[in-house]
Amino acid sequence: MTGADALLLALGAVAVGAGALVVTTRHLVRAGLYLVVCLGALAGVYLVLTAELVAWVQVLIYVGAVVVLLLFAVMLTRAPIGASDDLDRPGWPAALIGGGSGLGLAALLVDAFRWRRVELPEPGTAERLGEQVFGAWVLPFELLSVLLLAALVGAIVLSRPDIGRPPADRPGAGRPASGGRR
Repeated sequence: MTGADALLLALGAVAVGAGALVVTTRHLVRAGLYLVVCLGALAGVYLVLTAELVAWVQVLIYVGAVVVLLLFAVMLTRAPIGASDDLDRPGWPAALIGGGSGLGLAALLVDAFRWRRVELPEPGTAERLGEQVFGAWVLPFELLSVLLLAALVGAIVLSRPDIGRPPADRPGAGRPASGGRR
């Protein structure tokens, strides 16, 4: 086992552990912070695999934008941040489905490769990746940005109860402005 293999295993363990904490914690803000750790560990995996561009895109887009957007949406909507007894459900069905899916995928992977060594293709470059993202994948890339913008606008609308109400129903409506003469 090489040093890169050990580092990949360690980063993978951190990512899986943080991912498990994301879905099991009862506090929404902590789940967002555990997501930062999980996505940061994935960026470390990309660095070990010498995919530096993908690693920094992971940090900038996912850690820097998506998680911050999630935390701002939670803060803007004034959602309950702590544990909520009325929303709790038993976790064993989800654990059963997740564990079964994981075992099924592991069995499929072992069956597909039978522990053979697989020849890897030539490593990608930033130029080839850019051609793919902004060539064949430009429409999904732009649709994702519109979706994130719509989520931010929706969070702002939900956080402001006065948006969309008629002027007569707004607090302070119908009172004369102070300091004016008639």
